[in-house]
Amino acid sequence: MTLQKGDKAPSFKLFNTEKKEISLEDFNGKNLIIHFFPAAFTGVCTTQLCTVRDGISLYQNDKCDVVAISVDTLFSLSKFKAEQNLNFELLSDFNKETCQAYGAFVESWILNMNGVAKRAAFVVDATGTIQYAEVLEKASELPNFAAINETLASL
Repeated sequence: MTLQKGDKAPSFKLFNTEKKEISLEDFNGKNLIIHFFPAAFTGVCTTQLCTVRDGISLYQNDKCDVVAISVDTLFSLSKFKAEQNLNFELLSDFNKETCQAYGAFVESWILNMNGVAKRAAFVVDATGTIQYAEVLEKASELPNFAAINETLASL
């Protein structure tokens, strides 16, 4: 399933690195940027999330928030978050349901590691409607941060 602008964002309930359940509905009334990434501690994933960290003032404020989701365990995400000084929620989709619901799932990845999140970015507006959707086919590519910023500026 390919989500696109105008679609209702699929609901989710996932655990963060503090073992607290976080849902899409927790962000009702705010814009939300959702980043999906294949695996913690890998080069491009680190670059993706550190880019968010370094531009956090654009993404995390009274009108917007940001989360990043992977199929890693919340325990490995906790270590990754601490090592990279990430200042936003990392959510574990260990059961792979959310990345599949967002069309950001790849069955076969590198080195026979199967079933990870594709690199993707979504902007969900305050009403739960997707305003930007990007699912990358190549894990070596980064989301279009300029397009994400432009979408946020228009909300």
